[in-house]
Amino acid sequence: MAEESALVTLDDVRAAATRIADRVLRTPLVPAAWGDEAHPLWLKPENLQVIGAFKIRGALNAIGALDEVARARGVVTHSSGNHAQAVALAAREYGLKATIVMPEQAPEVKLDATRALGGEVVLVPPAERESRVAELVAEHGYAYVPPFDHPDIIAGQGTIGLELLADLPDVATVLVPVSGGGLLSGVATAVKALRPNVRVLGCEPELAGDTAESFRLGERRVWPVEQTYRTMADALRVCVGELTWAHIRERVDGVLTVTEDEIAEAVRVLATRSRLVAEPGGAVAVAAYLAHAGELDHGPVVAVVSGGNIDPALLASLLAS
Repeated sequence: MAEESALVTLDDVRAAATRIADRVLRTPLVPAAWGDEAHPLWLKPENLQVIGAFKIRGALNAIGALDEVARARGVVTHSSGNHAQAVALAAREYGLKATIVMPEQAPEVKLDATRALGGEVVLVPPAERESRVAELVAEHGYAYVPPFDHPDIIAGQGTIGLELLADLPDVATVLVPVSGGGLLSGVATAVKALRPNVRVLGCEPELAGDTAESFRLGERRVWPVEQTYRTMADALRVCVGELTWAHIRERVDGVLTVTEDEIAEAVRVLATRSRLVAEPGGAVAVAAYLAHAGELDHGPVVAVVSGGNIDPALLASLLAS
């Protein structure tokens, strides 16, 4: 279990913001006119990042923090798709080789995008993602860039928290998707350090609700892939990590879960009412808002739209439903 002293600090997040400032899009806050009057909604559209997801922040910070010797060996990671693209692009910007271990069920749109960015993709069964990375590190000496459970990743994702507080100082609640927990950990770190009274809530599918269960029981729970892979939110199928759980336990106020129908409705609402394309995992915070707004504290709400890399056929089917 991580000690309090091992947790990422506000200074770490600010350092990450400086490191990645010229390499990422500072996404705006977009007002949603269809929000609840008692809980005005603002969207933080990380789907507008160059790779279509927030993951570029953590990947650039982590690779940027590597020393030259480590970079020269190349990097490796595992991902269902968004972190894969982020590492591939960050490695390309630094002139490095990137090897990406991806689950065989990863959406084709994410596989194609990762390869197009120069990543060498290795496909494995979902349960073998981490073990295959360990083998590649041992074989080639690659530097491992974890998808979530690392201080540099958490600090990079936390830059979102700095931006949303600067743009909406009177925010009352921040809704953040959670899977491995890097995004939630980072945002909570920044928000709680600067505005302790703001409520930070994780949001996840009921079918991959390990964080909600962990929060309820007060200890980290890991669900088997057979359970988490039931959700359409492919970006949210991994369980919270040990380091991220330490952050979440200390700095997050609660976890909301949503059904598959609620996720689908959020994708439709974002597309038709805010003109934003979100993948199911990227729409989960909005789904939580739509399902649970009445339970939130009065005042402005920010929902992080974490990604927009949705298979076109899935988007078409959801919009037609």
